[in-house]
Amino acid sequence: MTGSGAGMTGEVPAGKPLLRALAGESLPLPPVWLMRQAGRYLPEYRELRRRLPSFLDFCFSPELACEATLQPIRRFGFDAAILFSDILVVAHGLGQEVGFREGEGPVLEPIRGAAGLRLLSPEALPERVAPVYETVGRVAALLPPQTALIGFAGAPWTVASYMVEGGTSRDFAAVKRWAFGDPDGFGELIDRLVDATVIYLSGQIAAGAEAVQLFDSWAGVLPEREFRRWVIAPTRRIVQALRENHPKVPVIGFPRGAGLMYRAYFTESGVSALGLDSTVPPPIARKTLQSIGPVQGNLDPQLLVAGGAAMAESVAAIRNALGGGAFVFNLGHGVVPETPVEHVAELVALLRRPADTP
Repeated sequence: MTGSGAGMTGEVPAGKPLLRALAGESLPLPPVWLMRQAGRYLPEYRELRRRLPSFLDFCFSPELACEATLQPIRRFGFDAAILFSDILVVAHGLGQEVGFREGEGPVLEPIRGAAGLRLLSPEALPERVAPVYETVGRVAALLPPQTALIGFAGAPWTVASYMVEGGTSRDFAAVKRWAFGDPDGFGELIDRLVDATVIYLSGQIAAGAEAVQLFDSWAGVLPEREFRRWVIAPTRRIVQALRENHPKVPVIGFPRGAGLMYRAYFTESGVSALGLDSTVPPPIARKTLQSIGPVQGNLDPQLLVAGGAAMAESVAAIRNALGGGAFVFNLGHGVVPETPVEHVAELVALLRRPADTP
């Protein structure tokens, strides 16, 4: 199977299963990595995290962020490491005040309209995010030969949602009012985020990232017309810009909650591979999406918490549906903190066996 993205062409290191799958190759054992595979479910991460009280400072500590990135690789032998960082690093890099409160999540000084836009300084971004590039370089130098390194960024719509709402939101009322009522003004924020994301991901690639993922966690809250304008179109611009300078680096798109818009996103954005959330039935994904290019996903994170027969049956169903094509095994969202470590080990063991092994 081959995909439509230019990032899926060129020579791929034979020893890196993730890159082979993202290049369109069907493998007998699917490569596996997990979103949020580094995090609070790991006791060694919790110990490491205690060294710095500020989460953002932790993300900007190359020594600690490198260690957090490597911990799940040492423990489980995943086929890829994903940079330990946060999608709001770009908002911080642009000059917005970003903080994290325990039990509450991110807290930002909201940007509302032209006055807020004037406070953003794209020129300062490269210097402000430079520690992330150092982290990437450190990780790249320490990974096992068969393990790929994934960089990432939040997609513009999702990052803009946090920047405008001032944190997490249930109804996205403020960002929707701006996007729907003043699309030209809101488009200026999206334009800045597109440019910043290209700079940020390019820096990660230059430092050693071999693939990158765009997290559009709140893509699913938009109607079709706005989805095309604020999710697909900015993603397409980022992919095109990255391909100009990094044509061999695959871009994974993850528009969580896209539903019936998944296919349009895959065909129109130009991403190399498509990350699926847990609501997408794998047989439907095989028929309608895997023919376009590689797919990634999509075990429900709560099945990883449950473990046992329920998890094993779902893993088998996903593999049976998608394992015949280009496929990367992952979750439909990130590992949750209450996940038992032994269940993650169990998952990896299942995926290291041929699909027909009992």
